[in-house]
Amino acid sequence: MLYFFLAVVILIILILVFNIKIVPQASAYVMERLGAYSQTWGVGLHFKIPFIERVAKAVSLKEQVVDFKPQPVITKDNVTMQIDTVVFFQITDPKLYTYGVDHPLSAIENLTATTLRNIIGELELDQTLTSRDLINTKMRSILDEATDPWGIKVNRVELKNILPPREIQDSMERQMKAERERRESILRAEGEKRSAILVAEGEKESQILRAEAQRISHIKQAEGEAQAILEVQRAVAEGIKMINEANPSEAVIAMKSLEAFEKAADGKATKIIIPSQIQGIAGLATSLKELMTDSDSLQKAK
Repeated sequence: MLYFFLAVVILIILILVFNIKIVPQASAYVMERLGAYSQTWGVGLHFKIPFIERVAKAVSLKEQVVDFKPQPVITKDNVTMQIDTVVFFQITDPKLYTYGVDHPLSAIENLTATTLRNIIGELELDQTLTSRDLINTKMRSILDEATDPWGIKVNRVELKNILPPREIQDSMERQMKAERERRESILRAEGEKRSAILVAEGEKESQILRAEAQRISHIKQAEGEAQAILEVQRAVAEGIKMINEANPSEAVIAMKSLEAFEKAADGKATKIIIPSQIQGIAGLATSLKELMTDSDSLQKAK
């Protein structure tokens, strides 16, 4: 009896230990009691009633990422493309996630494919290739609303790859190559244009600087000549002033006039106008010369 009692006690202890549950962080346990939903366990230590309660589903509350395989879709202009999508979702209600839909991931995949076909069917090929953000936004809104009864929140939807038919890909590659070559030509032409503009501007600046240097040189030369003239005039004025201060006699003035006339007569002029004053002085000088000559002749005769 003692051994039987010990065995029963050990069995009870083992049953109790195995029915102690610890719910980890970012997780939730959906509990059933006798086959019916009982409660949802959050993070922490919990005890399950043996043989009566069971963990129906352990749910992760983390954001999950599902990469769905490429789906064939047809555009508005009848072009068949392969598009694969990536869906980011999070479980917000473990009870609805457990009992709302069977195989939730498969349901999300089918819903994503159907929604993608509906959206792409309203767009042409060019719009499909250039409207990723618009398609992503529409799909996220539709999927989030459709999965809300399942306790799922769709946070983001991304088009991973858009693969048009091979012949269209080749055509697009040729078009892109031509566009690159056109841009390179434009950039090269812009560079040559810019270079020519810089050269012209440099030549213009050089001409302006040369003209400015010549103008300054002419100004300096004119200023030098003006200064020289000014100095000559100042010297003449000083000479006149000195003559006036010396109060010269008429004889001195007459002699200076003769000296000036002599310098003028040495020039290349063919006609010379002799002032009357100088003529009188010249006549006087001639008379004196003749008188002195006669006086010398008389002395020799004696």
